[in-house]
Amino acid sequence: MNKISVILGNLGNTKDRFCGSYKDSIAVMDMFKKAAAIEGVKGMELVETWDVSRESAKEMRKLFNDSGLECASIIPDLFSESFWRFGSLSSRDAAVRKKSLDHLRSSCELCMEMDCRLLNFWPAQDGYDYPFQGTFLDSWKYFADGMAKLASEFPTLKISLEYKAKEPRAHSYLPRMAECLLLCQVTGAENIGVTIDTGHAFLAGENAAEAVALAKSCGNRLYHMHFNDNYKSWDDDMIAGSIHTIDYLELFYWLGECNYDGWISMDQYPYREDAAKAINESIKWMQAASDLVDANRKEIKEAVENASPVETSALLRKLIFRR
Repeated sequence: MNKISVILGNLGNTKDRFCGSYKDSIAVMDMFKKAAAIEGVKGMELVETWDVSRESAKEMRKLFNDSGLECASIIPDLFSESFWRFGSLSSRDAAVRKKSLDHLRSSCELCMEMDCRLLNFWPAQDGYDYPFQGTFLDSWKYFADGMAKLASEFPTLKISLEYKAKEPRAHSYLPRMAECLLLCQVTGAENIGVTIDTGHAFLAGENAAEAVALAKSCGNRLYHMHFNDNYKSWDDDMIAGSIHTIDYLELFYWLGECNYDGWISMDQYPYREDAAKAINESIKWMQAASDLVDANRKEIKEAVENASPVETSALLRKLIFRR
Protein backbone atom coordinates (compact mmCIF):
# COMPACT_ATOMS: atom_id res chain seq x y z
CA MET A 1 0.00 0.00 0.00
CA ASN A 2 1.05 3.60 -0.56
CA LYS A 3 2.66 5.61 2.23
CA ILE A 4 0.35 6.34 5.15
CA SER A 5 -0.08 9.76 6.73
CA VAL A 6 -2.28 11.29 9.42
CA ILE A 7 -3.76 14.74 9.88
CA LEU A 8 -2.06 15.87 13.07
CA GLY A 9 -5.07 17.65 14.57
CA ASN A 10 -7.04 14.38 14.60
CA LEU A 11 -5.00 13.44 17.68
CA GLY A 12 -6.20 16.48 19.63
CA ASN A 13 -9.35 17.77 21.26
CA THR A 14 -12.75 17.36 19.60
CA LYS A 15 -15.91 19.46 19.81
CA ASP A 16 -19.16 20.21 18.07
CA ARG A 17 -21.97 22.76 18.42
CA PHE A 18 -23.40 20.85 21.38
CA CYS A 19 -20.23 20.24 23.36
CA GLY A 20 -17.26 22.60 23.36
CA SER A 21 -14.75 19.96 24.42
CA TYR A 22 -15.00 16.17 24.46
CA LYS A 23 -11.35 15.69 25.35
CA ASP A 24 -8.46 17.53 26.91
CA SER A 25 -6.44 19.80 24.63
CA ILE A 26 -2.85 18.69 24.11
CA ALA A 27 0.19 20.48 22.73
CA VAL A 28 1.21 20.13 19.08
CA MET A 29 4.43 18.33 20.01
CA ASP A 30 2.48 15.81 22.08
CA MET A 31 0.09 15.19 19.19
CA PHE A 32 3.12 14.68 16.94
CA LYS A 33 4.54 12.04 19.29
CA LYS A 34 1.19 10.24 19.47
CA ALA A 35 0.83 10.21 15.69
CA ALA A 36 4.43 9.13 15.11
CA ALA A 37 3.90 6.16 17.43
CA ILE A 38 1.04 4.74 15.31
CA GLU A 39 2.22 1.70 13.39
CA GLY A 40 2.74 2.31 9.68
CA VAL A 41 2.63 6.11 9.74
CA LYS A 42 5.27 7.67 7.46
CA GLY A 43 3.97 11.24 7.23
CA MET A 44 1.71 13.89 8.69
CA GLU A 45 -0.50 16.66 7.41
CA LEU A 46 -0.38 19.99 9.21
CA VAL A 47 -3.05 22.67 9.40
CA GLU A 48 -1.40 26.04 8.90
CA THR A 49 -1.72 28.32 11.97
CA TRP A 50 -3.08 25.44 14.11
CA ASP A 51 -0.08 23.08 13.85
CA VAL A 52 2.60 25.10 12.11
CA SER A 53 3.31 28.70 11.10
CA ARG A 54 6.09 30.57 9.35
CA GLU A 55 7.53 31.29 12.82
CA SER A 56 7.54 27.63 13.92
CA ALA A 57 8.45 26.09 10.55
CA LYS A 58 12.14 25.62 11.33
CA GLU A 59 11.42 23.83 14.61
CA MET A 60 8.72 21.68 13.02
CA ARG A 61 10.93 20.73 10.08
CA LYS A 62 13.63 19.59 12.52
CA LEU A 63 11.03 17.46 14.27
CA PHE A 64 10.16 15.80 10.96
CA ASN A 65 13.82 15.26 10.08
CA ASP A 66 14.65 13.80 13.49
CA SER A 67 11.68 11.43 13.36
CA GLY A 68 12.26 10.31 9.77
CA LEU A 69 8.71 11.32 8.83
CA GLU A 70 7.58 13.44 5.89
CA CYS A 71 5.26 16.43 5.77
CA ALA A 72 2.54 15.06 3.49
CA SER A 73 0.66 18.33 3.07
CA ILE A 74 -0.03 21.75 4.48
CA ILE A 75 -3.72 22.65 4.89
CA PRO A 76 -4.31 26.44 4.84
CA ASP A 77 -6.80 27.70 7.41
CA LEU A 78 -9.28 29.85 5.52
CA PHE A 79 -12.27 28.58 7.46
CA SER A 80 -11.96 28.80 11.26
CA GLU A 81 -12.24 32.57 11.73
CA SER A 82 -15.35 34.69 11.21
CA PHE A 83 -13.48 36.78 8.64
CA TRP A 84 -13.96 33.93 6.12
CA ARG A 85 -17.64 33.33 6.89
CA PHE A 86 -18.76 34.45 3.43
CA GLY A 87 -16.00 32.69 1.54
CA SER A 88 -12.37 33.15 0.59
CA LEU A 89 -11.37 33.27 -3.08
CA SER A 90 -15.04 33.30 -4.13
CA SER A 91 -16.03 36.22 -1.90
CA ARG A 92 -17.85 39.13 -3.50
CA ASP A 93 -15.63 41.41 -1.39
CA ALA A 94 -12.42 42.25 -3.26
CA ALA A 95 -10.57 42.89 0.02
CA VAL A 96 -11.42 39.38 1.24
CA ARG A 97 -10.31 37.85 -2.05
CA LYS A 98 -6.99 39.70 -1.82
CA LYS A 99 -6.42 38.59 1.77
CA SER A 100 -7.36 35.02 0.79
CA LEU A 101 -4.82 34.96 -2.03
CA ASP A 102 -2.14 36.48 0.20
CA HIS A 103 -2.93 33.86 2.85
CA LEU A 104 -2.64 31.07 0.29
CA ARG A 105 0.65 32.50 -0.96
CA SER A 106 1.99 32.41 2.58
CA SER A 107 0.82 28.80 2.94
CA CYS A 108 2.58 27.87 -0.30
CA GLU A 109 5.77 29.49 0.98
CA LEU A 110 5.33 27.52 4.20
CA CYS A 111 5.14 24.34 2.11
CA MET A 112 8.48 25.20 0.53
CA GLU A 113 10.03 25.89 3.94
CA MET A 114 8.76 22.53 5.21
CA ASP A 115 10.02 20.68 2.12
CA CYS A 116 6.41 19.71 1.45
CA ARG A 117 5.27 19.22 -2.13
CA LEU A 118 1.50 19.52 -1.64
CA LEU A 119 -0.86 22.30 -0.55
CA ASN A 120 -4.22 20.74 0.34
CA PHE A 121 -6.86 23.48 0.02
CA TRP A 122 -10.31 22.83 1.48
CA PRO A 123 -12.44 25.89 0.53
CA ALA A 124 -14.82 25.24 3.41
CA GLN A 125 -16.60 28.61 3.55
CA ASP A 126 -16.85 29.05 -0.22
CA GLY A 127 -20.51 28.42 -0.89
CA TYR A 128 -23.98 29.64 0.04
CA ASP A 129 -26.87 28.79 2.35
CA TYR A 130 -30.13 30.27 1.02
CA PRO A 131 -31.90 30.62 -2.35
CA PHE A 132 -30.79 33.73 -4.24
CA GLN A 133 -27.70 34.08 -2.02
CA GLY A 134 -25.16 32.55 -4.38
CA THR A 135 -23.46 34.85 -6.90
CA PHE A 136 -22.75 31.88 -9.14
CA LEU A 137 -21.14 33.50 -12.20
CA ASP A 138 -19.01 35.96 -10.26
CA SER A 139 -18.01 33.52 -7.52
CA TRP A 140 -16.89 30.88 -10.00
CA LYS A 141 -14.81 33.43 -11.92
CA TYR A 142 -13.27 34.88 -8.76
CA PHE A 143 -12.29 31.43 -7.48
CA ALA A 144 -10.89 30.25 -10.81
CA ASP A 145 -8.92 33.46 -11.33
CA GLY A 146 -7.43 33.23 -7.84
CA MET A 147 -6.44 29.60 -8.28
CA ALA A 148 -4.88 30.26 -11.67
CA LYS A 149 -2.82 33.10 -10.24
CA LEU A 150 -1.66 31.01 -7.27
CA ALA A 151 -0.71 28.08 -9.49
CA SER A 152 1.30 30.29 -11.83
CA GLU A 153 3.25 31.80 -8.92
CA PHE A 154 4.15 28.37 -7.46
CA PRO A 155 4.62 26.14 -10.52
CA THR A 156 6.67 23.48 -8.71
CA LEU A 157 4.05 22.97 -5.99
CA LYS A 158 1.02 20.72 -6.31
CA ILE A 159 -2.14 22.53 -5.25
CA SER A 160 -4.97 20.14 -4.46
CA LEU A 161 -8.64 21.05 -4.01
CA GLU A 162 -10.57 19.05 -1.42
CA TYR A 163 -14.24 19.05 -2.35
CA LYS A 164 -17.24 18.62 -0.07
CA ALA A 165 -20.97 18.90 -0.77
CA LYS A 166 -21.90 20.80 2.38
CA GLU A 167 -20.73 21.92 5.83
CA PRO A 168 -20.03 24.47 7.07
CA ARG A 169 -22.12 26.02 4.25
CA ALA A 170 -25.40 24.42 3.18
CA HIS A 171 -24.03 24.30 -0.38
CA SER A 172 -20.36 24.34 -1.41
CA TYR A 173 -19.16 25.72 -4.72
CA LEU A 174 -16.92 22.66 -5.11
CA PRO A 175 -19.21 19.80 -4.04
CA ARG A 176 -17.96 16.92 -6.21
CA MET A 177 -15.08 15.65 -8.30
CA ALA A 178 -16.61 16.90 -11.56
CA GLU A 179 -16.73 20.55 -10.47
CA CYS A 180 -13.09 20.36 -9.34
CA LEU A 181 -12.00 18.91 -12.66
CA LEU A 182 -13.92 21.63 -14.49
CA LEU A 183 -12.09 24.23 -12.42
CA CYS A 184 -8.76 22.61 -13.30
CA GLN A 185 -9.71 22.85 -16.96
CA VAL A 186 -10.87 26.47 -16.70
CA THR A 187 -7.65 27.61 -15.01
CA GLY A 188 -5.46 25.84 -17.56
CA ALA A 189 -2.94 25.18 -14.78
CA GLU A 190 -1.01 21.91 -14.84
CA ASN A 191 -0.31 21.88 -11.10
CA ILE A 192 -3.89 22.08 -9.78
CA GLY A 193 -5.45 18.76 -8.84
CA VAL A 194 -8.00 17.18 -6.54
CA THR A 195 -8.13 15.55 -3.12
CA ILE A 196 -10.72 12.84 -2.58
CA ASP A 197 -11.91 12.65 0.99
CA THR A 198 -13.79 9.35 0.94
CA GLY A 199 -16.35 10.60 3.45
CA HIS A 200 -16.95 13.70 1.34
CA ALA A 201 -17.43 11.49 -1.72
CA PHE A 202 -19.95 9.29 0.11
CA LEU A 203 -21.75 12.41 1.36
CA ALA A 204 -21.98 13.72 -2.22
CA GLY A 205 -23.50 10.44 -3.43
CA GLU A 206 -20.38 9.61 -5.40
CA ASN A 207 -18.74 6.28 -5.97
CA ALA A 208 -15.21 7.10 -4.78
CA ALA A 209 -13.75 4.49 -7.14
CA GLU A 210 -15.42 6.17 -10.13
CA ALA A 211 -14.13 9.55 -8.93
CA VAL A 212 -10.59 8.13 -8.96
CA ALA A 213 -11.01 6.95 -12.54
CA LEU A 214 -12.55 10.26 -13.61
CA ALA A 215 -9.58 12.19 -12.22
CA LYS A 216 -7.21 9.84 -14.04
CA SER A 217 -9.03 10.28 -17.34
CA CYS A 218 -8.92 14.08 -17.05
CA GLY A 219 -5.16 14.48 -16.91
CA ASN A 220 -4.07 12.46 -13.87
CA ARG A 221 -5.51 15.07 -11.48
CA LEU A 222 -5.80 12.93 -8.34
CA TYR A 223 -3.18 14.41 -6.04
CA HIS A 224 -4.20 13.25 -2.58
CA MET A 225 -6.54 10.94 -0.61
CA HIS A 226 -8.22 11.28 2.79
CA PHE A 227 -9.80 8.21 4.39
CA ASN A 228 -12.72 7.97 6.82
CA ASP A 229 -16.28 6.67 6.76
CA ASN A 230 -19.88 7.77 7.31
CA TYR A 231 -23.53 6.88 6.67
CA LYS A 232 -23.77 9.21 3.62
CA SER A 233 -26.00 11.77 5.33
CA TRP A 234 -23.24 13.65 7.16
CA ASP A 235 -19.47 13.90 7.35
CA ASP A 236 -19.25 11.64 10.41
CA ASP A 237 -15.47 11.03 10.05
CA MET A 238 -15.65 7.47 11.39
CA ILE A 239 -13.19 4.57 11.25
CA ALA A 240 -12.46 3.96 7.57
CA GLY A 241 -13.94 0.71 6.31
CA SER A 242 -16.29 0.27 9.26
CA ILE A 243 -19.33 1.15 7.10
CA HIS A 244 -18.42 1.01 3.39
CA THR A 245 -16.33 -2.17 3.36
CA ILE A 246 -17.09 -3.29 -0.19
CA ASP A 247 -16.86 0.28 -1.51
CA TYR A 248 -13.32 0.40 -0.16
CA LEU A 249 -12.39 -2.80 -1.96
CA GLU A 250 -13.54 -1.27 -5.25
CA LEU A 251 -11.72 1.97 -4.38
CA PHE A 252 -8.40 0.22 -3.82
CA TYR A 253 -8.87 -1.77 -7.01
CA TRP A 254 -9.21 1.43 -9.03
CA LEU A 255 -6.43 3.22 -7.18
CA GLY A 256 -4.20 0.39 -8.39
CA GLU A 257 -5.59 0.42 -11.93
CA CYS A 258 -5.03 4.18 -12.14
CA ASN A 259 -1.50 3.93 -10.68
CA TYR A 260 -2.17 6.33 -7.82
CA ASP A 261 1.16 6.99 -6.08
CA GLY A 262 0.14 9.63 -3.53
CA TRP A 263 -0.47 9.40 0.19
CA ILE A 264 -3.05 7.26 1.94
CA SER A 265 -3.94 9.79 4.61
CA MET A 266 -6.19 9.20 7.61
CA ASP A 267 -8.63 12.05 8.25
CA GLN A 268 -10.90 11.26 11.17
CA TYR A 269 -12.55 13.16 13.96
CA PRO A 270 -12.83 10.65 16.82
CA TYR A 271 -15.21 12.60 19.02
CA ARG A 272 -15.32 10.13 21.91
CA GLU A 273 -12.90 7.37 20.91
CA ASP A 274 -9.23 7.20 21.76
CA ALA A 275 -7.81 8.99 18.71
CA ALA A 276 -4.62 6.98 18.22
CA LYS A 277 -6.49 3.67 18.54
CA ALA A 278 -9.24 4.77 16.13
CA ILE A 279 -6.73 5.97 13.54
CA ASN A 280 -4.70 2.78 13.95
CA GLU A 281 -7.86 0.78 13.32
CA SER A 282 -8.51 2.76 10.11
CA ILE A 283 -4.99 2.03 8.94
CA LYS A 284 -5.45 -1.69 9.57
CA TRP A 285 -8.75 -1.68 7.65
CA MET A 286 -7.12 0.06 4.70
CA GLN A 287 -4.10 -2.23 4.74
CA ALA A 288 -6.37 -5.27 4.83
CA ALA A 289 -8.52 -3.95 1.96
CA SER A 290 -5.48 -3.07 -0.14
CA ASP A 291 -3.80 -6.43 0.49
CA LEU A 292 -6.97 -8.37 -0.31
CA VAL A 293 -7.41 -6.53 -3.60
CA ASP A 294 -3.75 -6.86 -4.61
CA ALA A 295 -3.73 -10.59 -3.85
CA ASN A 296 -6.81 -11.13 -6.02
CA ARG A 297 -6.43 -8.41 -8.63
CA LYS A 298 -6.53 -10.80 -11.58
CA GLU A 299 -9.83 -12.36 -10.48
CA ILE A 300 -11.33 -8.97 -9.68
CA LYS A 301 -10.25 -7.61 -13.06
CA GLU A 302 -11.96 -10.52 -14.79
CA ALA A 303 -15.13 -9.85 -12.78
CA VAL A 304 -15.09 -6.19 -13.82
CA GLU A 305 -14.63 -7.16 -17.46
CA ASN A 306 -17.39 -9.79 -17.32
CA ALA A 307 -19.77 -7.33 -15.63
CA SER A 308 -21.88 -10.09 -14.07
CA PRO A 309 -23.34 -8.88 -10.75
CA VAL A 310 -24.03 -12.46 -9.59
CA GLU A 311 -20.51 -13.66 -10.34
CA THR A 312 -18.98 -10.54 -8.78
CA SER A 313 -21.13 -11.00 -5.67
CA ALA A 314 -19.96 -14.60 -5.38
CA LEU A 315 -16.33 -13.53 -5.71
CA LEU A 316 -16.66 -10.83 -3.04
CA ARG A 317 -18.43 -13.23 -0.68
CA LYS A 318 -15.64 -15.77 -1.03
CA LEU A 319 -12.90 -13.14 -0.60
CA ILE A 320 -14.49 -11.61 2.48
CA PHE A 321 -16.11 -14.57 4.23
CA ARG A 322 -14.11 -17.46 2.73
CA ARG A 323 -17.30 -19.35 1.91
